[in-house]
Amino acid sequence: MVLGLVQSHMAKQQSITSLPRSPEDDRRARMLKYSITMGIRLVCILVCFLVPGYWIIIPAIGAIVLPYIAVVLANVTDSRKQVVLRPDRLALPSADDDRNEQ
Repeated sequence: MVLGLVQSHMAKQQSITSLPRSPEDDRRARMLKYSITMGIRLVCILVCFLVPGYWIIIPAIGAIVLPYIAVVLANVTDSRKQVVLRPDRLALPSADDDRNEQ
């Protein structure tokens, strides 16, 4: 009985696609999102010097709000399903099972 459990356990193979994104790749993706958002903020600040009148409000709001958005986007976790398959624990027969079989 135990041998059957061990063999069925050994037959299951882990898939590399079930592993989560590596910390290095995750960090790189978050830094890219943050950099792009802060680049857009820089453009908003530069546009503030070029836009006349009340139109300056639009890029000013962008320059004020974008740092918050950049931080939130950078801290969002990966939306892919991150389930790591772990080997099942082998269930060893208990003493009660041995008594029931006899």
